[in-house]
Amino acid sequence: MTGLERAEQSGGAFAPLREPTFRRIWTASLFSNFGQLFLGVGAAWEMTRLSNSPSMVALVQSAMMLPLVLVTLPAGAIADMFDRRRIAMTGLTFSAICAAVLAVVAFLGLITPWLLLLFCALIGGGVALYSPSWQASIPEQVSRAHLPAAVALGTISYNVARSFGPALGGLIVVIYGAKAVFGMTSLLYLPLLFAFFLWRRRHAPSRLPPERMDRAIIGGVRYALHAPAIRTALVRVLVFGLSTATASALAPLIARDLLHGDASTFGVLLGAQGVGAVAGALFVSRIREAISTELAVRIFAIGTGLALVAIGMSHDIVVTCAAFLIVGACNILTVAMLNVTVQLSAPRWVTARALSLFSSAITAGIGLGAWAWGEVAAGRSVAFALVASGIAVGATALLGLLMPIGGDQADTEEVPLGHEPAVGMALTLRSGPVVIEVDYDVDPERARDFYAVMMKMQSMRKRNGGFEWSLARDIADPALWTERYHCPTWGDYLRLRDRFTQADIELQTQADAFNRSHQGNRVRRRLERPFGSVRWKADSPDPQQDTVSWMAP
Repeated sequence: MTGLERAEQSGGAFAPLREPTFRRIWTASLFSNFGQLFLGVGAAWEMTRLSNSPSMVALVQSAMMLPLVLVTLPAGAIADMFDRRRIAMTGLTFSAICAAVLAVVAFLGLITPWLLLLFCALIGGGVALYSPSWQASIPEQVSRAHLPAAVALGTISYNVARSFGPALGGLIVVIYGAKAVFGMTSLLYLPLLFAFFLWRRRHAPSRLPPERMDRAIIGGVRYALHAPAIRTALVRVLVFGLSTATASALAPLIARDLLHGDASTFGVLLGAQGVGAVAGALFVSRIREAISTELAVRIFAIGTGLALVAIGMSHDIVVTCAAFLIVGACNILTVAMLNVTVQLSAPRWVTARALSLFSSAITAGIGLGAWAWGEVAAGRSVAFALVASGIAVGATALLGLLMPIGGDQADTEEVPLGHEPAVGMALTLRSGPVVIEVDYDVDPERARDFYAVMMKMQSMRKRNGGFEWSLARDIADPALWTERYHCPTWGDYLRLRDRFTQADIELQTQADAFNRSHQGNRVRRRLERPFGSVRWKADSPDPQQDTVSWMAP
């Protein structure tokens, strides 16, 4: 490591704030986070006035969270295909307009329970559209050395708002009413919108048109499935969320049944958890420099487990608050470090989709875990559910034996291949399917080593967009191996070529090093089912003259 790199890493938890763009956006995000939490408090209180049904009040939170599950992945695909700055601004503008309209409707006395839920879902949808673009753009706003601290600061922004937002929102509702909160929510989105407007991001458009939405989503999912570091991070954060959901989900029951307190006790517990999260996030960079991510995640799992067991067995508010503080710190450290792993493991073309899958995994894990542990608490007791949850989360440390989190992430900088494939037919981007075959002349004595490298090649081809990958060995000539895979269209193949990273180039170089024959054409690209590429009759128009070439001017 050079002296400059060490100097950059020693900047501490607040070093990313030295970057003007990140500082403006992060500061403005504090206001938007407060606005989102104000909205939750105001909408829930307004629903109590509109309806006596507890289920309708509970649906307010569901309406705000559901878009994070349904919209986040498509939003990630959109953020990868278009200018992330503009997508973020679009989501914020939509949320601000919906909140303003909700305020007007409420002031006019036209609000109904289902209309309130609709606007909560719409505002949440705008936030869900904004979120992947913001997270994926963090590496563009800070240096790579400051990325862990920047991700941690993003979590601090939310947790600072979570620590004080509900109380402030409740106070505003008491003084001015829920209608004023809706209008304030709209106004609090504007600083963040203005911060993104001031960011002069250099958007490098692809030479190819955007993918179809369905293929973009499938491409993001396939990349995550075939990228070991990202796949492991998604599984680990999902399991962690499933097992640790008890602290937040059962907090009201902990305050009432175990501590024999009231609503203020509940607020104190949530505040302790928020303070722990803020404090823990300050140490993300230092912990990553000191120990491996895998060891850190194991330690935090054990720490969370012990704290949950302590909560289940405690009847003293001081002990319980201390345990909640530990849970908050361990939770945020685990999520932040796994988030950094995803950020550093995903190339630019799929970063937003990878992060949207990460967000969905967290949301799904906490949502399902809250329901499951709630059922356990109803069937047995709150204390039993907390102790069982603590044992479960402690046991997740053993997952590292089966699915360890990788150390240094591969170089994900995209690298142009520097040559175009030879084309003798008139192809369009929709021509296909395309079959690619690559021959290797390998010394039979090195067959085992070659096969091991090609298994890594299989994952690389699939995560970049290849289908039906196979490796065949010639029966008559055991030295001859043929790698074969499909792409749905010619445009998909060109995108696959554009997605090569430095790590992919190095892997291809390893495979090519086994090839003894360096003469002749080793790569064959074929149009499968080439209907329309030949004349049906002698007097039919020649498609070579009538079809537009794939080569754009």
